[in-house]
Formats: sequence, C-alpha cells, structure tokens
Amino acid sequence: MHEHPDRTLPETLNDLSLSVHGGKALDSTMALRTPLVMANSYQLPDDPSEISWSATAPGLYTRNTGVNQSGLEAKLAAMEGGEDAVALASGVAALHAVFFSHVRVGDHVVVSDVTYEATWRLWTELLPQRYGIEATFVDVTDLEAVRAAIRDETRLVCVEAIANPTTKVADIRALAEIAHAADALLMVDSTFTPPPFYRPLADGADLVAHSLTKYINGHGDAMGGAVIGAHELIQPIKADAMVDVGGVISPFNAWQIQRGSVTLPLRLRQHLASAQAVAELLDADPRVAYVRYPGLPSHPEHALAARQFDGRGNGGMMAFAVDGDPETQNRFVARLRLITSGFSLGHDDSLIVHTGAEGPRVTTYPEPFRRLGHLRLSVGIEDTDDLLADLSQALDATFG
Repeated sequence: MHEHPDRTLPETLNDLSLSVHGGKALDSTMALRTPLVMANSYQLPDDPSEISWSATAPGLYTRNTGVNQSGLEAKLAAMEGGEDAVALASGVAALHAVFFSHVRVGDHVVVSDVTYEATWRLWTELLPQRYGIEATFVDVTDLEAVRAAIRDETRLVCVEAIANPTTKVADIRALAEIAHAADALLMVDSTFTPPPFYRPLADGADLVAHSLTKYINGHGDAMGGAVIGAHELIQPIKADAMVDVGGVISPFNAWQIQRGSVTLPLRLRQHLASAQAVAELLDADPRVAYVRYPGLPSHPEHALAARQFDGRGNGGMMAFAVDGDPETQNRFVARLRLITSGFSLGHDDSLIVHTGAEGPRVTTYPEPFRRLGHLRLSVGIEDTDDLLADLSQALDATFG
C-alpha cells in the first residue's frame, strides 16, 4: 500500500479550483473521482445503543445522509460561502423544506409578487389553507412597500435574485436589512444566479435555495435541490424535511450533480456572454416587441444589476415577445433550428418556452407580459454566433 501525502485543500481557492476539488474526498480506493455509493444502509457498530436514529450524519441510513449527498452538500456550502448545506430531491422540495422547517402556524411571510409558480402555489394555496400561514405578496423593488408589508409575526422574506420569468432584480443587501430589522429571515431563490456569478449570503441573505436541476447540474439529466446557510438554520431542515419527511436526494442524482458542477464556472462564462449578445440582438430588431434582460439599459433594475453582480454578467435568462398574437409567437419558436422548445433552464443547450398572458400571477406581470405573453429563453453554451444566426433566421422566416 502506497503512502499518500496530506491532501488537505488550501483554505482559500479560486472559483475554478473550488468547482473541481470542493466536496471531493478520497476513500480507501483512492479514486480521484468520488465513487457512486448506491447503498441505502451502512454497517452499525457492535453496540448501536448510542446511535440516534434521526441523526443527520453519514454512515447510518441514506435518508439520513449518504456518501454522495454529503460530498455534494460540502461542495455547495463551499461554493456559496455558507457553513452548511442540505441537498434534497428537487428545487421545489428545497423551497418547501425552508417553509416547512422555519415557519409555523400563525406566522406571516413576505413574498415577491413575481415568483416561481410552485412558490406561488405554496403561499397562496397549500400553506395558508392547511397550516394557517399567511403570505403578503409585494413588489420587492419597492423597498418602502416591503417595509410596509412587515408585521410583528413576519418570520420570513422570500425573494428571487432574478425573478422567474420577468427578470426583476431584487436588492438583496437592502432586503436583508429590512428583514433583519424585523427579526425575520431572508431566503433567496438563487436558481437564476448560481455561484460564482452571485452569492446572496455575502450580501446578507440567511438562506439560499437552488434548483440543482438547472445551472449547477447543467446537463439536463438529474433533478435535485439545495439550501445553503448557517449550520443552525440548515440543521433543522436536515432533521425535519430530509430525515422525517424523506425529501432526500438519491445517491445517483447527488453523484451526477456533483460531477456536473465541476464545469459550472466555465459554463457560466459562456451562458453570460452569449445572453448579453442575444439580448442586444433582439432589442435592436424592430420585429421584437420587447426584451426584459438586466444587461440592457432599458431594464428597470439595470443599475442595480450592475452594482449587485459587480460586472460579472447579468444572467443567462431573458423574456421577450415578437410582434403579433400568440400564434405568431408559436410560429417563431417553431422556426428555430438550434434553440429547442423545452420547459427547463440552465442546461448546456438553449431552451425556449412560450407562456401565454393568462395565469395565476397575471396581475403581477408588467404590461407587455399581460398584453403579449412572453417567450422565456435560457441561453445555453452553444457558439454565440450560431445562436444569433438561429434567432435571425427564425425572425426572417416568421415575418417574411
């Protein structure tokens, strides 16, 4: 057996090195890549009387934490600059886990008026109807409106760094100050803004949630969700939502997402650069009715995005519509050859989906969204010029 030198990682690593080495642990095989461990149970000590069956440490039962899940959690915590992380079965499971573990009957929450559909349903239907938790939806870009919405019983402020689908940008630092002044937590859904593009914890957020299915995995082949924050806030989520409710991520998905995350900083460079070029192309075309992208001067929070994201980029997501009725939007999408009509986002391939003007959140949409609906475009990592050419030919084919 060879002797191996100390492989403890340096305390500080840049983003590229951290994405490669974070959360990686050599086992007895000395494999350079963390092996996939599909076991659901582990051998117990001779005297198991001291074991807590609800413990959240590895080495007991995979619902309590498995080898691959533990490695992924360590990596996510390091990438976000948090103390701890919990990995769950999906992004929605991660959102629900925060609400389930940190909000009680009679509590009140403040939620962005533009938010992911599942979050909207949780706060308008499931949690109020079944648990008596009340939510107030508010325009989070109006800080005075946020302050006015806070109550004595407010326990959580829930926002998205870049909102899905309108790309509204939330001022995380200012919202953290408002939440903390009320002794409430600020939770940021940062799915559109993964590290190293943006780290909400550094601006005062208490909890950061991700759909790992999207950018962090990046390849469209595994589902997962995560919450990152201080250990004292993550541990209740592990005990409640992971162990007792059973929202644990599978070993295979954890392994696959950790593998996908290795290239995240490299992929983000291409996502962000191409998205800016695509937004500028669409914005300059008279056949395009509107474009909402934080990197455009026409975006209402353009200046905030430049400050908050510190010049690193403006995201890989945008919303726009071409001139015409819903059928015209559909014809445009059908003419695309490289960009695929698909529901998800943050994948290596560019995805577009046509969402009509009707829906449960229609009153919160900006005027052009209500009038025309929108096309949500997730810009992938294809060659930028190829993406621009595809959009141009589709516009030509749609309008003649």
